[in-house]
Amino acid sequence: MLRETENFEEMFDSFFEDFENIFEGREKGANRRNIPRNYSWTPLTDIYEDNNFFKFKIDLPGVEKEDVSIKYSNGTLTVQGERKPEQESDNFKYHKIERKYGKFYRKFDVPQEINEDEISAEFKNGQLTILLPKENLQKSNVVEIQVK
Repeated sequence: MLRETENFEEMFDSFFEDFENIFEGREKGANRRNIPRNYSWTPLTDIYEDNNFFKFKIDLPGVEKEDVSIKYSNGTLTVQGERKPEQESDNFKYHKIERKYGKFYRKFDVPQEINEDEISAEFKNGQLTILLPKENLQKSNVVEIQVK
């Protein structure tokens, strides 16, 4: 029974990884396991958009903000860092550890020009929020067009 549960869990994970590949524009066959080798987990992320911003909310419980690196370059947002394992105690016997520890990595392609000077990030209560302001590409000049 336990083996069947593990197989079902693998199939379920594979289904959602395929769904993420479509959303994040990764190639077919890519999955979380194909992130760079020295990264061991992928934090969950919600992405919102309005007329002015792209907003990324990344769950990083147990991670210190000093252990997070955020970079934006040429239309790509990269977030990486590390969740360090808790110190084990001789007083406790662990029965199951489900939380992932180690280095994490996320990369997002942003489909629009961003005002790089106005990018901001906040880390609060285990959640990283990143705001990428959209570049205002509209010119303020009004041009009158004559009909011929």
